[in-house]
Amino acid sequence: MEIFITLLNLSYAIVGAIITLLFMIIGYKIFDKMTPFDTSRQLAEQNIAVGIVVGSIFVGLGIAIGLVIGMGLN
Repeated sequence: MEIFITLLNLSYAIVGAIITLLFMIIGYKIFDKMTPFDTSRQLAEQNIAVGIVVGSIFVGLGIAIGLVIGMGLN
């Protein structure tokens, strides 16, 4: 019975990670549409300011979605 609970929690964690990555991709696409410049090109040109902002978006979304999924496991 304990192995079943462990596998169930593992599957919840995997699904949660996939959902978090999907939301990060969606958040990046929304940010790219909102800005007047091409974010991918700016990152390729090693624009540090854009890199910091995009990294902050990923960290913020990761924390928020991770907390929501973590609360759902309890």
